[in-house]
Amino acid sequence: MKYFFFLFFLCELSTTAEAQSPDFHRQVDSVLNLMTLDEKIGQLNQLSGKEEATGPLSGGSNLLTDIRTGKVGSLLNARGAKRTRELQMLAMESRLKIPLLFGLDVIHGYRTTLPIPLAESCSWDLRLMEQSARLAAIQAASSGIHWTFAPMVDISRDPRWGRVMEAAGEDPYLGSEIAKARVKGFQGKGLGHTDAVMACAKSFAAYGAPVGGRDYGSVDMSDRTLWQVYLPPFKAALDAGAATFMNGLNDLNGIPVTGNQYLQRDILKGRWSFKGFIVSDWGSVREMIAHGYAKDNYDAAAKAISAGCDMDMEGKCYAGDLAQAVKDGKVPVELINDAVSRILYKKFEMGLFDDPYRYCDEKRESQTFNDPQNKAIARDVARKSIVLLKNERDILPLSNTVKTIALIGPLANSKKDMSGSWNVRWPEDNAVTVYDGLTKRLGDKVKVSYEKGCDVSDTSRAGFKSALSMARQSDIIIVSVGETKEMSGEAKSRSDITIPDVQEELVKQLCASGKPVIVLISAGRPLVFNWIADNVPVVLYTWWLGDEAGNAIADVLFGDYNPSAKLTMTFPASVGQIPVFYNYYSTGRPASTVKGSNNNYRTGYIDLDFNPKYPFGYGLSYTSFKYSNLSLSDTSFKNDQSINVSFRLTNTGHRFGEEIVQLYIRDKVASVVQPVKALKGFQKVKLGPGESTQVNFKIDRAALSIYNQNLEEVVEPGDFDIMIGASSADIRLQSKIHVIL
Repeated sequence: MKYFFFLFFLCELSTTAEAQSPDFHRQVDSVLNLMTLDEKIGQLNQLSGKEEATGPLSGGSNLLTDIRTGKVGSLLNARGAKRTRELQMLAMESRLKIPLLFGLDVIHGYRTTLPIPLAESCSWDLRLMEQSARLAAIQAASSGIHWTFAPMVDISRDPRWGRVMEAAGEDPYLGSEIAKARVKGFQGKGLGHTDAVMACAKSFAAYGAPVGGRDYGSVDMSDRTLWQVYLPPFKAALDAGAATFMNGLNDLNGIPVTGNQYLQRDILKGRWSFKGFIVSDWGSVREMIAHGYAKDNYDAAAKAISAGCDMDMEGKCYAGDLAQAVKDGKVPVELINDAVSRILYKKFEMGLFDDPYRYCDEKRESQTFNDPQNKAIARDVARKSIVLLKNERDILPLSNTVKTIALIGPLANSKKDMSGSWNVRWPEDNAVTVYDGLTKRLGDKVKVSYEKGCDVSDTSRAGFKSALSMARQSDIIIVSVGETKEMSGEAKSRSDITIPDVQEELVKQLCASGKPVIVLISAGRPLVFNWIADNVPVVLYTWWLGDEAGNAIADVLFGDYNPSAKLTMTFPASVGQIPVFYNYYSTGRPASTVKGSNNNYRTGYIDLDFNPKYPFGYGLSYTSFKYSNLSLSDTSFKNDQSINVSFRLTNTGHRFGEEIVQLYIRDKVASVVQPVKALKGFQKVKLGPGESTQVNFKIDRAALSIYNQNLEEVVEPGDFDIMIGASSADIRLQSKIHVIL
């Protein structure tokens, strides 16, 4: 009898499992067969709510009427469980009752603002970045959001471009690993879970390489550079299950990417077999007219859908002209059906046809917003994103003997600038400033005095006198300088990324006081600050760290956390070096990297050293690490068998610390020129004082492969340098392997 009931239970489980894995394709087809052409095109139309538009509104229609009549498939910039429910109810008044998708730019946190993505990337902590995206997804999903327009996975080598703050830096390997982590964080256990949102890999493709670093500018590059540098993070996002892709606002080699068939149909939907859907960037279908690629809205709509762009974001070209293009025979209806099917599939996958309101839960929204773990996670992410650039005389961490601190600078007590660009705005600002963090950490034990000193970029020196007077009466001077949140982000490209003169002069005068000076630099991009770098004893790059910025900075200043972050973008010594990156190609007349050397008849500049100010992978700690005992399991790579590389890492200091160890490889002779070194592995290793451990890396086919002249991913025979280091410019251990094919 027990055996009978056990068999019955297994059958029930099997039936339940089948019931929980419906045939979405069949269901999509059944809905598609009921739709008119206008209703199909409605699903391809995404409009913005009027509450907080993030681009120029197209206007010309009644949003609520369009929703009721099935002319809208998705809304962006509408949020909150109550508001999204109200709008979804309007969609349920349409003939076929097809639910809306609600999207939002959840770039670095939702209700809890987290560090900007570029800052997070400097943690090199994939688990942490997945956790950060997970927190954002949980909060957003509880607020009625189904879809985030993140992660941005564009590689960028030009800090003048304002949107570097959204991405993960200059390296395709690291960028690919971070792309996977963030996609996994957003989508959690899978679409359909009420704490998951659809990820969107953007901006496809090469948006991060505009000429001159000018946002929205043209991109001109070889196909090999595209495949070897700019496409890998997108492929990684796809492999991690990214539900959607967004194309960009740029053209690539003369073709706007929104109308680029090579990118969207040949690569993404063809070679890579992407099954999700592609959304345009804001207005990018319509903007192909300004590019000079489309004659009018009708032409733009036909070219975009033919190239593979499934949804038109705030362009209204599809809504206004696509039906006529089909009737004229300009666009096959099969392309419309394919695009609609991809969108409907995601709506089924998210469970919206079962319950259109399943994400609009005000009780769950309140619970997720008020979870005490939110602040703890945000604080941990923030402190692990802070890069220690300089620490002469071991001034940091500050000791308990400090009795008076002068906190000075335009960003020392600015709530809004701690949040950074592209944060989700709320009526109240929860950000903890540097002043708040220090006073909370120190209480009555240490006197913290504050003076602004100057504004970020004006010319007034009126506040210098009171700041200097206060500084002279203090044990330690902490100066907070950098950019406001309005100075980086979309449409915030800058030709001059040096620290504004007024801030540098303030720092100079404070240094002249003779007191120890600590400079905190908050920004959304790498800045040029040579005088500060050369003359101030302590420099911390604190980016924009979000709600817990001040608490995280206090943790690092007083040693409650030992900084471990390392740079994911090279910091130039001069704007004239840009674009600057570590994995450049050698030339027939290689540059000399020896400081002060003569670069005549070598690549470089006669008025500037070749080296950047701070290299990729650089960052200090309050402890020190020794690399030793490099060992390879084999020196020959053959038959696709991997080689194990191991070495001993020892914490030689007196504090617990984390070291980000990096594996670089150079292909010495290849059919196409290769970088002087390329990151192929990294680990974040935790060690107590005096503790040692063995670190292992695996060199496999993927680590050795290149794109040849035919854009085939191949491994070629020959010699390879193996380098282990603390940064791209600090190689501690080296060896060689030989590839035999």
